[in-house]
Amino acid sequence: MVKIITRKYVGQSNVYDIGVEQDHNFVIKNNFIASNCFNKSHSTAYGYVTYQTAYLKANYPLEYMAALLTANSGDTDKVQKYISTCLSMNIQIEPPDINRSGVDFTPVGDKILFGFSAVRNVGQNAIACILEAREDQGVFKSLSDFCDRVDLRAVNRRTLESLIYCGAFDKLEPNRHQLIKDLELVYDWAQSRAKDRASGQGNLFDLLGGGFASTSTNKTNNNVFDSAPKAQPVPDFPPQKKLQMEKELLGFYVSDHPLKSIKNSSSILAPINLSQLGDQKEDTLLCAVVMLNHVKKVMTKKGDPMAILQIEDLTAQLEAVVFPKTYERVSLALEVDARLIIWGKVDRRDEQVQLIVEDVEPVETVQLVMVELTPQQAITIEERDRLRTILKEISGDREKAKVPVIGIVQAGSSRQLVRFGRQFWVQDSRSTVLALQNARFLAHVKQLTSS
Repeated sequence: MVKIITRKYVGQSNVYDIGVEQDHNFVIKNNFIASNCFNKSHSTAYGYVTYQTAYLKANYPLEYMAALLTANSGDTDKVQKYISTCLSMNIQIEPPDINRSGVDFTPVGDKILFGFSAVRNVGQNAIACILEAREDQGVFKSLSDFCDRVDLRAVNRRTLESLIYCGAFDKLEPNRHQLIKDLELVYDWAQSRAKDRASGQGNLFDLLGGGFASTSTNKTNNNVFDSAPKAQPVPDFPPQKKLQMEKELLGFYVSDHPLKSIKNSSSILAPINLSQLGDQKEDTLLCAVVMLNHVKKVMTKKGDPMAILQIEDLTAQLEAVVFPKTYERVSLALEVDARLIIWGKVDRRDEQVQLIVEDVEPVETVQLVMVELTPQQAITIEERDRLRTILKEISGDREKAKVPVIGIVQAGSSRQLVRFGRQFWVQDSRSTVLALQNARFLAHVKQLTSS
């Protein structure tokens, strides 16, 4: 069902109800267009196109979203927004696949497959060459098979590296680091074979392959590729490195996201999604778990440094502002590609929503104070009051209290987590645990990212 949101246009003296927004498609109403010197036939055309797009999205969601992604493949912000829409519609986006991807985003089963045209450093000539080789001789069996069959003048070394780094060869060999090492040898090997074929020389296997029946040709070809040079075995890149290269080449994370692994644990902090920021009240201190994509350092008129940040989570990208006093305190934590917990306040200017950063902390250093309670302690008013009193006394500076306190109520096989309110957060986890233990409460410190 299409979501309808009224949008207003403020004129010199009147406010007109000009249309509705259907997800990402703005639709103009006939009454506004007709009454403001816009031809009624144009109004009818807009209405008809709106009906068509709404019908396609409702009845052919895979095809509709694939077309939308393809049409906006050059706009990273829009693509990420549409990918977020796909996820909310339970449509999965698959990374490029050297044996299945086409030029554009393509519906495959109940998923959308990434297209080659949206991969950086992969030009139209290279794509045409890959698709032609795949069409003529079938799927690629290995990196050496690929390099031997495509025209390496069109599919150069940089293009191949980009395809490996973005995951296009993962179905053939999941170890991307190994593929990069092998490429250094295989590329020269394939070029040499191409030169031999061009000069009419060939090699022994090529000559034998021409004289045998088709049933023997595949075996001969396999022998050829088995003889292709390979590098010494190496471990794969760390997951964070692989995702970083995906982001660089595709514009966003596809096979995974650095924040997915901590989604459940970070929910203890009660963060909001960046897509929900516009619904929040201004001047309310909020918490968000984000990836830091870009840091732009600027100077104020007084010469004080501050920063403009580009941040993202699993739902959206957003701009955040770090003013001089805060920047002086948190600048060391502002590293690109870092996972951060950001505390800030909503700011609205010129219909744009941004986050005014109050504090920042790397996800890896965030700690929790865990207090284990028996069912009797949890329901006894005196015990609860005693626990609250200790937490208030030990909390320290309220502005610096960033360590959440979590109660664990264990009753048989049932285990219930209770998050204490922001007013009970503390500044120092170690001293808090010591104070709780002295008061005969079972307590310990836990890292947010630990399993």
